[in-house]
Amino acid sequence: MTSDSLRGARKNADALRAASRLVVQATQGVMGIVQEMHCTIASGPAILGKPLERPVRALTGLLYATLQGVTQQVGEGIDAALAQLAPWLGDSAPGPQREAVVAALNGVLGDALHEGGNALAIPMTFRINGRPLRLEPGALRDALPGATGKLLVLVHGSSMNDLQWSRLGHDHGAALARDLGYTPVYLHYNSGLRVSHNGRAFSELLEQLVAAWPVPIEELTLLGHSMGGLVSRSACLAAEAGGQLWRHKLRRLVCLGTPHHGSPLERAGSWVDVLLGISPYSAPLARLGQIRGAGVTDLRFGNVLDEHWEGRERFGWGGDARRQLALPEGVDCYAVAATSAQALSERLPGDGLVPVDSALGRHLQGELTLRFPEANQRIILRANHLDLLNHPEVYAALRTWLAA
Repeated sequence: MTSDSLRGARKNADALRAASRLVVQATQGVMGIVQEMHCTIASGPAILGKPLERPVRALTGLLYATLQGVTQQVGEGIDAALAQLAPWLGDSAPGPQREAVVAALNGVLGDALHEGGNALAIPMTFRINGRPLRLEPGALRDALPGATGKLLVLVHGSSMNDLQWSRLGHDHGAALARDLGYTPVYLHYNSGLRVSHNGRAFSELLEQLVAAWPVPIEELTLLGHSMGGLVSRSACLAAEAGGQLWRHKLRRLVCLGTPHHGSPLERAGSWVDVLLGISPYSAPLARLGQIRGAGVTDLRFGNVLDEHWEGRERFGWGGDARRQLALPEGVDCYAVAATSAQALSERLPGDGLVPVDSALGRHLQGELTLRFPEANQRIILRANHLDLLNHPEVYAALRTWLAA
């Protein structure tokens, strides 16, 4: 990690070059969709065997190859110009608006950004006030002079970032530090990557954090919002498989609005992909739905292990491959769900993104049910998914649970 990244500074030229490359890739992708639709329509009816397909493909192939080449040259020219201007463009600390935009891009395109080496891809780090922590005892002692033995790690959700734990003047981490003496540390990660990949990386990073913590750790608590709960559960499984020591320090796991059994929106998205692929005329449009990152498709069922998705078509429709799910042993586990309902006696429709049953780990199949104790569950009425970040009833539950 460079000194600039540790200070939170970003080279403006690198950010502009990364953005220009993303625009070029998007333009080329749209051209590919248009080309395929052009060929399909101009080739003639399928019932007649598409009599014009070969000449149309030859003609459009030459035309679109030329357009693709021009687009690539323009992108390379912009890239070269920005490289020359880099010394004059200087550095800057990204503001919360830019951080939010980059987090959203990573949520949707994070795997493509990572695989392409794009500078907009978010590297996994622990941060405080948006500034990365160096995981060495002396550096942590300087960054956290009041560190206690009660370590709280907060894990944000899909398409979000660590700064967004602060909402409407409230931050669960800061409040728990004030009221219960916890020292909060915030994970910042690329939510477009596979949950299981992020889980392994999180586990490895936690091992370094715990080893370098400047005072003896009495207890470790993980607090995850939305996808952050899945990443936390995945990290626990990775630590158990790898024998990592931080797992023995873990005392509590709290999940806020976590889609333990998936989100209907992602399942609907997968059906849209299938339906668009039925007709050759609409099939190219299915590519638009397939730009969403692997992390998003993990939210179809709540995948937390490689075996839940390996060997399966990411955008095709398939059943739930998960088996024998369980919460981490020896850990007090808590779940909070939000619902737009006005009373518990009503039908509980969920928070707009995650159904109540999914957030509370309930499933029709007993082997998939996550057995949160009844006393460790809360349903927040008249609330949406983001309200869980600052709702007073959520914080009251957190304070009660973590003070026990």
